[in-house]
Amino acid sequence: MNDKSLKQECQCQCGNIKFAIQGDPIVRMFCHCTICQEFNNAAYSDVTIFLSKDVNLHDKEKVNFKKYKSPPAVQRGKCATCNKPAIELLDLPMLPLLTIIPSENIPSGQFLPEPSTHIFYHRRVADISDSLPKHSGFIRSQMAFSAKLFSGIFRRLTNI
Repeated sequence: MNDKSLKQECQCQCGNIKFAIQGDPIVRMFCHCTICQEFNNAAYSDVTIFLSKDVNLHDKEKVNFKKYKSPPAVQRGKCATCNKPAIELLDLPMLPLLTIIPSENIPSGQFLPEPSTHIFYHRRVADISDSLPKHSGFIRSQMAFSAKLFSGIFRRLTNI
């Protein structure tokens, strides 16, 4: 995409939380960890990750943020009205700030890439029949996540 004039308006399920995306996504993936299952009240999460500078959250005070585990690298936010996942903020040392958006909150289009992998698949509630790589175990899942994240960040930062 690489066209900074493109912009897409997004929102949570009820429309109370609104945000705009302007910039290529880093990666989209499915996470089956128990934290994502609890946060999403679902068998897994389908999320798309962006550089935070490419996401403009209009009303941050309408989001109820919670940290599920220490160290609290991820602040997971639900809408104060519908209590559905709205947006997550990821702050890792020596990396740019990242924003994780539930993919269902992004209308189809150039901002919603195809999913690339499953992580924490050993925690799955049910088998998934697709051709994507499925990573099980903490170390393998973290390595797969890190590899996708680093390559996506590198691609984004070198295409600016």
